[in-house]
Amino acid sequence: MTDAIPRNTFKSRARVLQHLGDQLIGTPRLAVFELVKNAYDADASRVDVYINNIGSKAPSIQVRDDGSGMSLQTIRDVWLVIAHDHKEQALRRRKRSSKGRLPLGSKGLGRLSVHKLGNKIELVTRAAGEKEVLVRIDWNEMISHEFLDDAEVHIEEREPEVFAGSSTGTLITIEELRDQVWSRGEVRRLYRQITSISSPFGSRGRRDFEATLHVPDYPQWIQRLPDPIELLKRAPWKYTFEFDGQHFSYQYNFRPIPGIAREAREVKIEGQRLLIPSPPVDDDDPLFSGRAAEGRLKKIVADSDMLRGIGPISGEFYVFDLTPLIAKRMGETKLIRDFLDENGGIRVYRDDIRVYDYGERSNDWLGLDLRRVNNPTKGLSRNIVVGHVSIRQEDSDALVEKSNREGFIENAAYEVFRRIVLGAIDPLQREREVDRKAIRELLGEVRDPESRNIMEPVAKIRAIASRKGLSGEVDPLLDRIETEYASMKERLLTTGISGTSLAVVFHEIEQGIRSLYNNLENRPDLSGVAVQVREMMGLLDGFSDLLRKKDRKAVDLRTLVVRARDLSLIRFRHHNVRLECPPLEDTFPTTMVSCSFGLTLGALTNLIDNAIFWLRVRWPEESGTSTRAIYLSIETDFEGGPAIIIADNGPGFQDTPAELVRPFYTRRPEGMGMGLYYSNMVMELNDGALLFPDPSETNVPQKFDGAIVALRFANIEE
Repeated sequence: MTDAIPRNTFKSRARVLQHLGDQLIGTPRLAVFELVKNAYDADASRVDVYINNIGSKAPSIQVRDDGSGMSLQTIRDVWLVIAHDHKEQALRRRKRSSKGRLPLGSKGLGRLSVHKLGNKIELVTRAAGEKEVLVRIDWNEMISHEFLDDAEVHIEEREPEVFAGSSTGTLITIEELRDQVWSRGEVRRLYRQITSISSPFGSRGRRDFEATLHVPDYPQWIQRLPDPIELLKRAPWKYTFEFDGQHFSYQYNFRPIPGIAREAREVKIEGQRLLIPSPPVDDDDPLFSGRAAEGRLKKIVADSDMLRGIGPISGEFYVFDLTPLIAKRMGETKLIRDFLDENGGIRVYRDDIRVYDYGERSNDWLGLDLRRVNNPTKGLSRNIVVGHVSIRQEDSDALVEKSNREGFIENAAYEVFRRIVLGAIDPLQREREVDRKAIRELLGEVRDPESRNIMEPVAKIRAIASRKGLSGEVDPLLDRIETEYASMKERLLTTGISGTSLAVVFHEIEQGIRSLYNNLENRPDLSGVAVQVREMMGLLDGFSDLLRKKDRKAVDLRTLVVRARDLSLIRFRHHNVRLECPPLEDTFPTTMVSCSFGLTLGALTNLIDNAIFWLRVRWPEESGTSTRAIYLSIETDFEGGPAIIIADNGPGFQDTPAELVRPFYTRRPEGMGMGLYYSNMVMELNDGALLFPDPSETNVPQKFDGAIVALRFANIEE
């Protein structure tokens, strides 16, 4: 008879639970937050958190709820089994609690939060019709054992003492805290975190779940804190949206600011399609189409297919203005600033319970601050907006929370979720800028907007460089950029062109600003920083040369059109766009004009790019024979002079010509609002005009029923 072959299995040391609790949960505040979420999953209506004996050598934390509690069997079979999947199974089966809740947790790791907080843990719990169960864990004693199997947990069943009568619930007491010093600031942050677990926004918040923090030794620390609901009423801008996969609806409200004669304004739109930014990396570039085929969605119009695993999305936002002239009219400026400093940002709520840590100062999950650097007129930085985005637990299984409870795993569904939210808040940014511009005019603050939009990002980069200890290397290069900018501005003014024309410079160096900002903010590479700044200087020098009027010469418009067609061929094929272009025929007549070939070609390709984008909006689903079409031609008999005509069968224009060419105004998500402004400025330099003619003023075929744009040139003098 032979000996049995020994089994080769993993063995866990006793200290593994302590390590998991300590490393999976980022901070003590987040650990308490997790315990409160566990109470929600236990169907509690109320949770009370106590921090006792602050300032002593033996502070403690208690968390008590009135939930369903646990029986002895549940303690043994579920609570003591790390990574138990009972919640995941309930979520998969859509099994709701008696209060209609789906579980927030699913990994079976939330209970490790208690081990993050302290060494001694006592849990008292009672389920309906059961005795009370007492569980004690002393980690000093537990880790004295080598293996987890040898470390016994003390459990006893007793007659109810804490939960007497018919009451149920759970009380957790943690002693020998690992962080024994709880400052006033830390307690106030915990207060805001706990009270934010249930959405505070209007009627959307839960009314069947309340969490409260108690500090018996220092109650004044959390007294007289500003009421968020009252402060939100002071926000000049309120915005709400809903998107169900087919219909996008929003309501925008501007509320009058005391002392400023700008009347209230409301915009309410229902049942629109939702335009979203292009995916990162691909960035609508045909050269990246292979990557897109590997699963990256290229759609720019959100639909129900994109919401699979995410579900309907809604949001509510309150936006303030902290510029001195406006802030002082709002009253209690410091109170509002302090409130925004702690609460500014956009949170995420699932079934009206917060998903941490979206909305915290350390998590700019939508990239709002960077977008403000790139385009200050769309300035929704985190320190001026308080808002939330809501999703439903039963529909959002593709959004999976990380094990450390700090946001969602950044998978494909998460990226789609971000893009949809960014698209949904784009109307807020556009409408808000209309009111801000009017307010600036009323306050006499109208100034060269491009000076602000060039200098402010440079100033931000200079500040980051100083913080990173890179001023010596970066500042001289930034000085050169500012000098070149000032020189170009002077040259433009002497030619009679408005200083506003400098906006195009900002448009051209946008990518350089973004790359430099990221480099400095993350892991500075000195050689890379220098190269990036020099590249921006090169752009300024190159653009300065292009703007000189001596570059104008006699050009055949047919040559311009053919060249623009050649540059756009790949994009036409990539987006299934059919081009109808009479000037491609050999018999088409020559039409000579005086213009800057390079600038005009840039303007024309800009218009083609706009047309392709809006064709994708009207015709989002393309397969086989294309519906999308562009008409590109030359009309020698156009009123006022020969013109290049570009038309499409997209949705057409919604705005007046004055709005269309206004710098930084756009309906395109993530757009700079510079394309039509650029083209208009180029045509002014060519002594021509950018026009938006009626179909009856052109020879455009009737089937091109979308936008029509004309680049009209001056006749060459005989």
